[in-house]
Amino acid sequence: MLGIDVGTSSTKGVLVALDGTILRTEVRGHEVRRPAPGQVEMDAETWWDEFVSIARSLTSAARTAGLEVSAIGLSGMGPCVVLTDEQGIPVRPAILYGVDSRAEQQIRSLTHVLGQEEILAHCGVVLTAQSAGPKITWVAEHEPELYARARRLFMPASYLAFRLTGQYVMDHVSASQTAPLYCLRQQEWHSSRSGHGSTDIDWSQHVAPGIELPELRWAGEAAGSLDPQVAALVPGLPAGIPVLSGTIDAWAEAVSVGATEPGDLMLMYGTTTLLLATTPEPLASRTLWSTPGVTPGSSSLAGGMAASGAITGWLRELTGGADFPGLLAEAERSGPGAGGLVMLPYFAGERSPIADPDARGVVAGLTLSHTRGDLYRATLEAVAYGVRHHLETLEAAGLTPGRVMAVGGGTQHDLWPQIVSDVTGLTQQIPRSTVGASYGGAMLAARLAHGVETSTWNRTDHRCVPNPAHRARYDELNRLYRELYPATREITHALARIQRG
Repeated sequence: MLGIDVGTSSTKGVLVALDGTILRTEVRGHEVRRPAPGQVEMDAETWWDEFVSIARSLTSAARTAGLEVSAIGLSGMGPCVVLTDEQGIPVRPAILYGVDSRAEQQIRSLTHVLGQEEILAHCGVVLTAQSAGPKITWVAEHEPELYARARRLFMPASYLAFRLTGQYVMDHVSASQTAPLYCLRQQEWHSSRSGHGSTDIDWSQHVAPGIELPELRWAGEAAGSLDPQVAALVPGLPAGIPVLSGTIDAWAEAVSVGATEPGDLMLMYGTTTLLLATTPEPLASRTLWSTPGVTPGSSSLAGGMAASGAITGWLRELTGGADFPGLLAEAERSGPGAGGLVMLPYFAGERSPIADPDARGVVAGLTLSHTRGDLYRATLEAVAYGVRHHLETLEAAGLTPGRVMAVGGGTQHDLWPQIVSDVTGLTQQIPRSTVGASYGGAMLAARLAHGVETSTWNRTDHRCVPNPAHRARYDELNRLYRELYPATREITHALARIQRG
Protein backbone atom coordinates (compact mmCIF):
# COMPACT_ATOMS: atom_id res chain seq x y z
CA MET A 1 0.00 0.00 0.00
CA LEU A 2 1.10 3.56 -0.70
CA GLY A 3 -0.03 6.18 1.83
CA ILE A 4 0.48 9.91 1.19
CA ASP A 5 -0.32 12.79 3.57
CA VAL A 6 0.02 16.51 2.77
CA GLY A 7 0.80 18.41 5.97
CA THR A 8 1.41 22.03 6.87
CA SER A 9 5.21 21.72 6.90
CA SER A 10 5.79 18.59 4.78
CA THR A 11 4.32 15.87 2.63
CA LYS A 12 4.91 12.36 3.97
CA GLY A 13 4.71 9.04 2.18
CA VAL A 14 4.85 5.48 3.45
CA LEU A 15 5.13 2.09 1.75
CA VAL A 16 3.36 -0.58 3.80
CA ALA A 17 3.14 -4.36 3.42
CA LEU A 18 -0.16 -6.17 3.88
CA ASP A 19 0.84 -7.23 7.38
CA GLY A 20 1.32 -3.59 8.41
CA THR A 21 5.11 -3.57 8.18
CA ILE A 22 6.46 -0.16 7.21
CA LEU A 23 8.88 -0.83 4.36
CA ARG A 24 9.99 2.73 3.69
CA THR A 25 9.06 6.34 4.40
CA GLU A 26 9.76 9.54 2.48
CA VAL A 27 9.33 13.19 3.45
CA ARG A 28 9.40 16.40 1.39
CA GLY A 29 9.48 19.63 3.38
CA HIS A 30 7.70 22.78 2.29
CA GLU A 31 6.70 26.14 3.69
CA VAL A 32 3.50 28.14 3.76
CA ARG A 33 3.28 31.67 2.39
CA ARG A 34 1.96 34.55 4.46
CA PRO A 35 1.13 37.30 1.95
CA ALA A 36 -0.53 39.50 4.58
CA PRO A 37 -1.30 39.36 8.30
CA GLY A 38 -3.84 36.64 8.96
CA GLN A 39 -3.36 35.05 5.54
CA VAL A 40 -1.72 31.62 5.09
CA GLU A 41 -1.46 30.03 1.65
CA MET A 42 0.27 27.30 -0.32
CA ASP A 43 0.56 26.40 -3.99
CA ALA A 44 -1.47 23.23 -4.66
CA GLU A 45 0.90 22.30 -7.47
CA THR A 46 3.54 21.78 -4.77
CA TRP A 47 1.45 18.92 -3.38
CA TRP A 48 1.32 17.23 -6.77
CA ASP A 49 5.05 17.65 -7.39
CA GLU A 50 5.80 16.20 -3.96
CA PHE A 51 3.41 13.30 -4.53
CA VAL A 52 5.19 12.39 -7.77
CA SER A 53 8.63 12.67 -6.15
CA ILE A 54 7.66 10.58 -3.12
CA ALA A 55 5.77 8.00 -5.18
CA ARG A 56 8.75 7.49 -7.47
CA SER A 57 11.06 6.86 -4.51
CA LEU A 58 8.64 4.48 -2.79
CA THR A 59 7.75 2.51 -5.91
CA SER A 60 11.43 2.16 -6.71
CA ALA A 61 11.93 0.62 -3.28
CA ALA A 62 8.95 -1.66 -3.89
CA ARG A 63 10.31 -2.88 -7.21
CA THR A 64 13.70 -3.53 -5.64
CA ALA A 65 11.97 -5.73 -3.06
CA GLY A 66 9.94 -7.51 -5.74
CA LEU A 67 6.68 -5.90 -4.60
CA GLU A 68 3.93 -4.05 -6.44
CA VAL A 69 1.77 -1.20 -5.15
CA SER A 70 -1.89 -2.28 -5.21
CA ALA A 71 -3.75 0.77 -3.81
CA ILE A 72 -3.17 4.41 -2.80
CA GLY A 73 -4.44 6.09 0.37
CA LEU A 74 -4.57 9.88 0.70
CA SER A 75 -4.98 12.51 3.39
CA GLY A 76 -4.08 16.14 3.93
CA MET A 77 -4.38 19.20 6.14
CA GLY A 78 -7.72 20.89 6.21
CA PRO A 79 -10.11 22.36 5.76
CA CYS A 80 -8.36 24.16 2.90
CA VAL A 81 -9.85 26.03 -0.05
CA VAL A 82 -8.45 25.10 -3.45
CA LEU A 83 -10.45 26.74 -6.22
CA THR A 84 -9.83 25.52 -9.76
CA ASP A 85 -11.27 25.88 -13.24
CA GLU A 86 -13.22 23.07 -14.94
CA GLN A 87 -9.97 21.27 -15.82
CA GLY A 88 -8.78 21.29 -12.21
CA ILE A 89 -6.15 24.01 -12.72
CA PRO A 90 -5.92 26.21 -9.58
CA VAL A 91 -6.96 29.81 -10.12
CA ARG A 92 -5.03 30.99 -7.04
CA PRO A 93 -2.98 29.52 -4.15
CA ALA A 94 -4.79 27.34 -1.64
CA ILE A 95 -6.15 29.09 1.46
CA LEU A 96 -5.32 27.06 4.56
CA TYR A 97 -7.46 26.01 7.51
CA GLY A 98 -8.10 27.96 10.74
CA VAL A 99 -4.61 29.48 10.83
CA ASP A 100 -5.87 31.72 7.98
CA SER A 101 -8.26 34.29 9.43
CA ARG A 102 -8.83 36.58 6.44
CA ALA A 103 -12.61 35.99 6.22
CA GLU A 104 -13.79 37.59 9.47
CA GLN A 105 -16.04 40.06 7.65
CA GLN A 106 -17.55 37.27 5.54
CA ILE A 107 -18.17 35.20 8.68
CA ARG A 108 -20.13 38.08 10.21
CA SER A 109 -22.06 38.75 7.01
CA LEU A 110 -22.99 35.11 6.33
CA THR A 111 -23.98 34.60 9.96
CA HIS A 112 -26.25 37.65 9.77
CA VAL A 113 -27.90 36.60 6.49
CA LEU A 114 -28.28 32.88 7.17
CA GLY A 115 -28.78 33.06 10.94
CA GLN A 116 -26.41 31.64 13.55
CA GLU A 117 -29.02 29.31 15.02
CA GLU A 118 -29.95 28.02 11.56
CA ILE A 119 -26.29 27.38 10.75
CA LEU A 120 -25.77 25.58 14.06
CA ALA A 121 -28.90 23.47 13.61
CA HIS A 122 -28.00 22.27 10.13
CA CYS A 123 -24.19 22.35 10.08
CA GLY A 124 -23.51 21.40 13.72
CA VAL A 125 -21.11 24.35 14.10
CA VAL A 126 -21.04 28.12 14.03
CA LEU A 127 -18.89 29.92 11.47
CA THR A 128 -15.29 30.59 12.53
CA ALA A 129 -11.89 30.91 10.86
CA GLN A 130 -11.91 27.09 10.64
CA SER A 131 -14.89 27.20 8.25
CA ALA A 132 -13.97 26.97 4.58
CA GLY A 133 -17.20 28.50 3.25
CA PRO A 134 -16.53 32.15 4.17
CA LYS A 135 -13.07 31.92 2.59
CA ILE A 136 -14.67 31.05 -0.75
CA THR A 137 -16.89 34.10 -0.36
CA TRP A 138 -13.78 36.18 0.45
CA VAL A 139 -12.20 35.21 -2.88
CA ALA A 140 -15.43 36.05 -4.73
CA GLU A 141 -15.53 39.50 -3.13
CA HIS A 142 -11.84 40.42 -3.10
CA GLU A 143 -10.55 38.69 -6.26
CA PRO A 144 -13.52 38.72 -8.65
CA GLU A 145 -11.39 38.29 -11.80
CA LEU A 146 -9.78 35.14 -10.40
CA TYR A 147 -13.06 33.88 -8.98
CA ALA A 148 -14.76 34.26 -12.36
CA ARG A 149 -12.63 31.30 -13.55
CA ALA A 150 -13.40 29.13 -10.50
CA ARG A 151 -15.68 26.14 -11.05
CA ARG A 152 -14.52 23.47 -8.60
CA LEU A 153 -13.56 23.16 -4.92
CA PHE A 154 -10.84 20.86 -3.62
CA MET A 155 -8.83 20.10 -0.50
CA PRO A 156 -5.38 18.45 -0.52
CA ALA A 157 -6.63 14.84 -0.51
CA SER A 158 -9.41 15.43 -3.05
CA TYR A 159 -7.05 17.45 -5.26
CA LEU A 160 -4.56 14.58 -5.41
CA ALA A 161 -7.40 12.12 -5.99
CA PHE A 162 -8.55 14.20 -8.95
CA ARG A 163 -5.05 14.38 -10.42
CA LEU A 164 -4.69 10.61 -10.02
CA THR A 165 -8.11 9.50 -11.27
CA GLY A 166 -9.89 12.40 -12.97
CA GLN A 167 -12.79 11.97 -10.52
CA TYR A 168 -14.23 15.02 -8.75
CA VAL A 169 -15.11 13.79 -5.25
CA MET A 170 -14.74 14.86 -1.61
CA ASP A 171 -15.15 12.87 1.59
CA HIS A 172 -17.83 13.71 4.16
CA VAL A 173 -15.36 14.78 6.88
CA SER A 174 -13.76 17.37 4.59
CA ALA A 175 -17.13 18.51 3.25
CA SER A 176 -18.50 19.02 6.77
CA GLN A 177 -15.80 21.62 7.39
CA THR A 178 -16.91 23.78 4.46
CA ALA A 179 -19.71 25.22 6.64
CA PRO A 180 -22.23 26.48 5.77
CA LEU A 181 -22.11 24.49 2.52
CA TYR A 182 -22.67 21.04 4.10
CA CYS A 183 -25.66 19.90 6.15
CA LEU A 184 -24.47 17.62 8.96
CA ARG A 185 -28.01 16.56 9.78
CA GLN A 186 -28.69 15.15 6.30
CA GLN A 187 -25.06 14.56 5.27
CA GLU A 188 -25.39 16.33 1.95
CA TRP A 189 -24.59 19.67 0.36
CA HIS A 190 -26.79 22.47 1.64
CA SER A 191 -29.35 24.26 -0.54
CA SER A 192 -32.86 25.68 -0.20
CA ARG A 193 -34.11 22.87 -2.44
CA SER A 194 -33.17 20.41 0.32
CA GLY A 195 -35.57 22.13 2.69
CA HIS A 196 -32.82 23.65 4.84
CA GLY A 197 -33.31 26.88 6.66
CA SER A 198 -36.22 29.26 6.96
CA THR A 199 -35.40 31.36 3.88
CA ASP A 200 -35.48 30.80 0.15
CA ILE A 201 -31.74 31.38 -0.14
CA ASP A 202 -29.79 28.63 -1.86
CA TRP A 203 -26.99 28.43 0.71
CA SER A 204 -24.47 26.85 -1.65
CA GLN A 205 -24.90 29.47 -4.35
CA HIS A 206 -24.99 32.32 -1.84
CA VAL A 207 -21.67 31.24 -0.30
CA ALA A 208 -19.93 29.83 -3.38
CA PRO A 209 -21.68 31.16 -6.49
CA GLY A 210 -20.91 29.25 -9.66
CA ILE A 211 -19.02 26.43 -7.92
CA GLU A 212 -20.00 22.89 -8.86
CA LEU A 213 -19.68 20.97 -5.60
CA PRO A 214 -18.05 17.52 -5.71
CA GLU A 215 -19.71 14.15 -5.34
CA LEU A 216 -19.62 13.02 -1.71
CA ARG A 217 -17.84 9.83 -0.67
CA TRP A 218 -16.60 8.26 2.56
CA ALA A 219 -12.87 8.40 3.28
CA GLY A 220 -12.36 4.67 2.76
CA GLU A 221 -14.25 4.56 -0.52
CA ALA A 222 -12.49 4.68 -3.87
CA ALA A 223 -12.39 7.99 -5.70
CA GLY A 224 -11.61 6.01 -8.84
CA SER A 225 -8.88 4.05 -10.58
CA LEU A 226 -5.38 5.26 -11.32
CA ASP A 227 -5.22 6.98 -14.70
CA PRO A 228 -2.84 5.31 -17.21
CA GLN A 229 -1.11 8.64 -17.93
CA VAL A 230 -0.25 9.03 -14.26
CA ALA A 231 0.90 5.41 -14.11
CA ALA A 232 3.30 6.19 -16.96
CA LEU A 233 4.59 9.20 -15.00
CA VAL A 234 5.42 7.09 -11.92
CA PRO A 235 6.94 3.71 -12.87
CA GLY A 236 5.73 1.07 -10.45
CA LEU A 237 2.21 2.45 -10.05
CA PRO A 238 0.01 0.10 -12.08
CA ALA A 239 -2.82 1.69 -14.05
CA GLY A 240 -6.24 0.83 -12.73
CA ILE A 241 -5.38 0.33 -9.04
CA PRO A 242 -7.86 1.93 -6.61
CA VAL A 243 -7.21 5.43 -5.26
CA LEU A 244 -9.05 6.31 -2.07
CA SER A 245 -11.12 9.46 -1.69
CA GLY A 246 -9.05 10.21 1.44
CA THR A 247 -9.77 12.68 4.21
CA ILE A 248 -8.34 15.38 6.50
CA ASP A 249 -5.09 14.35 8.18
CA ALA A 250 -6.32 14.17 11.78
CA TRP A 251 -9.04 11.70 10.89
CA ALA A 252 -6.50 9.54 9.05
CA GLU A 253 -4.24 9.84 12.12
CA ALA A 254 -7.07 8.46 14.25
CA VAL A 255 -7.38 5.50 11.88
CA SER A 256 -3.63 4.89 12.16
CA VAL A 257 -3.93 4.20 15.90
CA GLY A 258 -7.41 2.69 15.94
CA ALA A 259 -8.96 5.63 17.81
CA THR A 260 -12.28 5.29 16.00
CA GLU A 261 -14.66 3.80 18.58
CA PRO A 262 -17.08 5.90 20.70
CA GLY A 263 -15.18 7.18 23.73
CA ASP A 264 -11.80 7.14 21.99
CA LEU A 265 -9.79 10.37 21.95
CA MET A 266 -6.92 11.01 19.55
CA LEU A 267 -4.43 13.70 20.54
CA MET A 268 -2.22 14.82 17.65
CA TYR A 269 1.09 16.55 18.38
CA GLY A 270 2.20 18.38 15.24
CA THR A 271 2.66 21.84 13.75
CA THR A 272 -0.73 22.40 15.33
CA THR A 273 -2.34 20.31 18.08
CA LEU A 274 -5.65 18.64 17.42
CA LEU A 275 -8.03 16.60 19.57
CA LEU A 276 -10.49 14.23 17.92
CA ALA A 277 -13.16 12.50 20.00
CA THR A 278 -15.31 9.76 18.49
CA THR A 279 -18.90 10.24 19.60
CA PRO A 280 -21.92 7.89 19.57
CA GLU A 281 -23.97 10.45 17.64
CA PRO A 282 -23.50 13.89 16.02
CA LEU A 283 -23.17 16.68 18.58
CA ALA A 284 -23.63 20.32 17.65
CA SER A 285 -21.14 22.73 19.24
CA ARG A 286 -20.55 26.47 19.31
CA THR A 287 -16.87 26.09 20.22
CA LEU A 288 -15.72 22.77 18.69
CA TRP A 289 -16.12 21.13 15.25
CA SER A 290 -18.82 18.51 14.81
CA THR A 291 -18.25 16.24 11.80
CA PRO A 292 -19.15 12.83 10.45
CA GLY A 293 -16.58 10.14 11.10
CA VAL A 294 -14.42 8.32 8.59
CA THR A 295 -16.99 5.56 8.07
CA PRO A 296 -20.77 5.69 7.58
CA GLY A 297 -22.66 5.96 10.85
CA SER A 298 -19.72 7.33 12.85
CA SER A 299 -19.41 10.83 14.28
CA SER A 300 -16.75 12.99 15.88
CA LEU A 301 -16.20 16.20 17.80
CA ALA A 302 -12.85 17.89 17.23
CA GLY A 303 -10.90 20.93 18.31
CA GLY A 304 -7.55 22.34 17.35
CA MET A 305 -4.98 24.90 18.39
CA ALA A 306 -3.58 27.21 15.72
CA ALA A 307 0.07 26.80 16.75
CA SER A 308 2.01 24.34 18.87
CA GLY A 309 4.92 22.61 17.15
CA ALA A 310 5.10 25.73 14.98
CA ILE A 311 6.06 27.71 18.10
CA THR A 312 8.85 25.29 19.03
CA GLY A 313 10.22 25.64 15.49
CA TRP A 314 10.00 29.44 15.69
CA LEU A 315 11.78 29.48 19.06
CA ARG A 316 14.48 27.15 17.76
CA GLU A 317 15.25 29.44 14.82
CA LEU A 318 15.03 32.57 16.96
CA THR A 319 17.63 31.26 19.40
CA GLY A 320 20.26 30.09 16.95
CA GLY A 321 18.96 26.86 15.46
CA ALA A 322 19.89 24.42 18.23
CA ASP A 323 18.87 20.83 17.59
CA PHE A 324 15.59 19.66 19.07
CA PRO A 325 17.12 16.97 21.33
CA GLY A 326 19.27 19.66 22.92
CA LEU A 327 16.28 21.95 23.42
CA LEU A 328 14.26 19.14 24.95
CA ALA A 329 17.12 18.41 27.36
CA GLU A 330 17.20 22.08 28.38
CA ALA A 331 13.43 22.07 28.87
CA GLU A 332 13.66 18.93 30.99
CA ARG A 333 16.23 20.61 33.24
CA SER A 334 13.94 23.63 33.59
CA GLY A 335 11.40 21.50 35.48
CA PRO A 336 7.64 21.77 36.00
CA GLY A 337 6.45 25.37 35.81
CA ALA A 338 9.31 26.61 33.59
CA GLY A 339 10.77 28.73 36.37
CA GLY A 340 7.49 30.58 36.90
CA LEU A 341 6.58 31.33 33.26
CA VAL A 342 3.11 31.08 31.71
CA MET A 343 2.65 31.39 27.96
CA LEU A 344 -0.44 31.89 25.83
CA PRO A 345 0.31 29.90 22.64
CA TYR A 346 -1.85 32.11 20.42
CA PHE A 347 0.99 33.01 18.03
CA ALA A 348 -1.30 32.49 15.00
CA GLY A 349 -4.53 33.57 16.67
CA GLU A 350 -6.49 30.68 18.12
CA ARG A 351 -8.95 28.25 16.66
CA SER A 352 -10.91 26.40 19.34
CA PRO A 353 -12.31 26.73 21.86
CA ILE A 354 -11.98 30.54 21.91
CA ALA A 355 -12.18 31.07 18.10
CA ASP A 356 -10.25 34.35 18.25
CA PRO A 357 -8.12 35.18 15.20
CA ASP A 358 -6.90 38.35 16.92
CA ALA A 359 -5.55 36.51 19.96
CA ARG A 360 -1.77 36.80 20.25
CA GLY A 361 1.04 35.07 22.07
CA VAL A 362 1.92 36.25 25.56
CA VAL A 363 4.77 35.20 27.87
CA ALA A 364 4.15 36.26 31.47
CA GLY A 365 6.71 36.21 34.28
CA LEU A 366 9.93 36.80 32.34
CA THR A 367 13.05 37.85 34.25
CA LEU A 368 16.70 38.24 33.32
CA SER A 369 17.42 34.87 34.90
CA HIS A 370 15.19 32.87 32.57
CA THR A 371 16.86 30.65 30.01
CA ARG A 372 16.08 29.30 26.56
CA GLY A 373 15.18 26.03 28.24
CA ASP A 374 12.61 27.81 30.40
CA LEU A 375 11.03 29.36 27.31
CA TYR A 376 10.99 26.04 25.51
CA ARG A 377 9.43 24.34 28.52
CA ALA A 378 6.85 27.14 28.78
CA THR A 379 5.89 26.47 25.16
CA LEU A 380 5.30 22.78 25.80
CA GLU A 381 3.35 23.55 28.96
CA ALA A 382 1.24 26.20 27.17
CA VAL A 383 0.10 23.56 24.68
CA ALA A 384 -0.70 21.24 27.60
CA TYR A 385 -2.87 23.94 29.20
CA GLY A 386 -4.58 24.38 25.82
CA VAL A 387 -5.26 20.63 25.69
CA ARG A 388 -6.75 20.80 29.19
CA HIS A 389 -8.99 23.68 28.08
CA HIS A 390 -10.24 21.50 25.22
CA LEU A 391 -10.83 18.54 27.52
CA GLU A 392 -12.91 20.68 29.85
CA THR A 393 -14.90 21.88 26.82
CA LEU A 394 -15.49 18.27 25.72
CA GLU A 395 -16.63 17.34 29.21
CA ALA A 396 -19.04 20.28 29.22
CA ALA A 397 -20.52 18.80 26.03
CA GLY A 398 -21.07 15.53 27.88
CA LEU A 399 -17.99 13.64 26.65
CA THR A 400 -15.55 12.01 29.04
CA PRO A 401 -12.63 10.41 27.15
CA GLY A 402 -11.95 6.75 27.67
CA ARG A 403 -8.92 5.55 25.76
CA VAL A 404 -6.51 8.34 24.74
CA MET A 405 -4.10 7.74 21.84
CA ALA A 406 -1.22 10.17 21.24
CA VAL A 407 0.17 10.56 17.73
CA GLY A 408 2.41 12.86 15.72
CA GLY A 409 6.01 14.00 15.71
CA GLY A 410 5.77 15.41 19.23
CA THR A 411 5.45 11.88 20.66
CA GLN A 412 8.91 10.81 19.49
CA HIS A 413 10.34 12.08 22.79
CA ASP A 414 8.38 11.48 26.01
CA LEU A 415 8.81 14.95 27.54
CA TRP A 416 5.94 16.68 25.76
CA PRO A 417 3.38 13.86 26.26
CA GLN A 418 4.49 13.58 29.89
CA ILE A 419 3.85 17.28 30.45
CA VAL A 420 0.39 16.92 28.89
CA SER A 421 -0.39 13.91 31.09
CA ASP A 422 0.81 15.78 34.19
CA VAL A 423 -1.29 18.87 33.35
CA THR A 424 -4.45 17.00 32.34
CA GLY A 425 -4.34 13.87 34.48
CA LEU A 426 -4.78 11.72 31.36
CA THR A 427 -2.96 8.47 30.68
CA GLN A 428 -1.92 8.43 27.03
CA GLN A 429 -1.16 5.40 24.91
CA ILE A 430 1.80 5.92 22.58
CA PRO A 431 1.61 3.64 19.52
CA ARG A 432 4.44 1.59 18.10
CA SER A 433 4.36 3.62 14.89
CA THR A 434 4.02 7.40 14.94
CA VAL A 435 4.21 7.77 11.14
CA GLY A 436 0.68 9.12 11.39
CA ALA A 437 -1.84 10.07 8.72
CA SER A 438 0.00 8.50 5.78
CA TYR A 439 -0.04 5.19 7.67
CA GLY A 440 -3.77 5.62 8.31
CA GLY A 441 -4.28 6.16 4.59
CA ALA A 442 -2.39 2.94 3.87
CA MET A 443 -4.63 1.12 6.36
CA LEU A 444 -7.78 2.34 4.62
CA ALA A 445 -6.27 1.33 1.27
CA ALA A 446 -5.56 -2.18 2.54
CA ARG A 447 -9.11 -2.54 3.79
CA LEU A 448 -10.56 -1.40 0.48
CA ALA A 449 -8.29 -3.30 -1.90
CA HIS A 450 -7.79 -6.52 0.06
CA GLY A 451 -10.32 -6.63 2.90
CA VAL A 452 -7.40 -6.74 5.36
CA GLU A 453 -8.09 -6.42 9.10
CA THR A 454 -5.69 -3.69 10.23
CA SER A 455 -6.52 -3.48 13.95
CA THR A 456 -3.29 -5.31 14.88
CA TRP A 457 -1.01 -3.21 12.68
CA ASN A 458 -0.15 -0.54 15.22
CA ARG A 459 -0.30 -1.74 18.81
CA THR A 460 0.54 0.38 21.86
CA ASP A 461 4.26 0.68 22.53
CA HIS A 462 4.05 2.28 25.98
CA ARG A 463 1.89 4.49 28.17
CA CYS A 464 2.46 7.97 29.52
CA VAL A 465 1.08 8.10 33.08
CA PRO A 466 0.52 11.34 35.05
CA ASN A 467 2.98 12.11 37.82
CA PRO A 468 0.82 13.10 40.83
CA ALA A 469 3.72 15.01 42.38
CA HIS A 470 3.31 17.70 39.69
CA ARG A 471 -0.46 18.07 39.77
CA ALA A 472 -0.74 20.81 42.42
CA ARG A 473 1.83 23.01 40.68
CA TYR A 474 0.16 22.54 37.32
CA ASP A 475 -3.32 23.17 38.73
CA GLU A 476 -2.13 26.54 39.99
CA LEU A 477 -0.40 27.45 36.72
CA ASN A 478 -3.38 26.28 34.67
CA ARG A 479 -5.58 28.65 36.66
CA LEU A 480 -3.21 31.51 35.81
CA TYR A 481 -3.18 30.41 32.16
CA ARG A 482 -6.96 30.61 31.98
CA GLU A 483 -6.94 34.06 33.61
CA LEU A 484 -4.20 35.42 31.35
CA TYR A 485 -6.24 35.49 28.12
CA PRO A 486 -9.19 37.59 29.38
CA ALA A 487 -6.75 39.81 31.29
CA THR A 488 -4.72 40.62 28.15
CA ARG A 489 -7.35 40.29 25.41
CA GLU A 490 -7.97 44.00 24.86
CA ILE A 491 -4.25 44.71 24.66
CA THR A 492 -3.51 41.85 22.23
CA HIS A 493 -6.49 42.80 20.06
CA ALA A 494 -5.15 46.36 19.85
CA LEU A 495 -1.75 45.02 18.88
CA ALA A 496 -3.33 42.79 16.24
CA ARG A 497 -4.94 45.88 14.69
CA ILE A 498 -1.55 47.61 14.61
CA GLN A 499 0.02 44.54 12.99
CA ARG A 500 -2.61 44.60 10.22
CA GLY A 501 -1.65 48.19 9.55
